[in-house]
Amino acid sequence: MRSALAQAQAALQEGEVPVGAVIVSADGEVLAAEHNLRESRHDPTAHAEILALRAAGERLGNWRLAGATLYVTLEPCPMCAAAIAMARVARVVFGAQDPRIGAAGSRMHLFAELAQESEVDVIGGVLEEESSVLLRSFFSERR
Repeated sequence: MRSALAQAQAALQEGEVPVGAVIVSADGEVLAAEHNLRESRHDPTAHAEILALRAAGERLGNWRLAGATLYVTLEPCPMCAAAIAMARVARVVFGAQDPRIGAAGSRMHLFAELAQESEVDVIGGVLEEESSVLLRSFFSERR
């Protein structure tokens, strides 16, 4: 999770919403480390999770990430939650909740809805304060 926070810090320095994601294989190998790039890429899908899923799949030569854990500093949105489930990620560990659009329990629990397709264990609130501080600092500067 600390690596995901480092990615979120990199996003902040680039003027992006500070969200970072890291994917680790079942045997502990870091497969991908990414951060939000929506602004710089002009791409609404360039969320940290989506970019990390793409990079991990590319590295493995396989879109199936069975057994992997995705660490992310902000609760995944519905788009990311669906992609995570489709990639067959085993576990999601997130920091801050997203009451506006969080799909891992705050606003909805899309992982539970998709459980028939792919079961994903979800652990929230890990390094929540550190994750929240980055997000609050970003948005307070914009207001």
